[in-house]
Amino acid sequence: MATTNLTVRIDEATKAQFDALCNELGLSASTAVNIFARAMVREQGFPFPVTMREEPSAETIAAMLEAREIAAGRIPAKRYATVQEAFTELDAEMEAEDAEDVPSCNSF
Repeated sequence: MATTNLTVRIDEATKAQFDALCNELGLSASTAVNIFARAMVREQGFPFPVTMREEPSAETIAAMLEAREIAAGRIPAKRYATVQEAFTELDAEMEAEDAEDVPSCNSF
């Protein structure tokens, strides 16, 4: 199949982020744009919703309000000195939950 060129204008920061993401996915920017174009042709429109939403969703608003309450000290929340400390505790909690999900030999 013969190919043709497509020239697109995009701001530098978005292009850099796009290129980096494509690279992480093992794709060239050209391949990613081709995937998008084929998806549009297949769907006969955008392959995802395109909206004019200016307001955050109800879930996002609730999360932002909760974060403000936590920051103001009105909702108790554990604080961590480092991100690593938080991840270490999360890992331990996940391991404990996984151990609870594994049936013992006596449960059969």
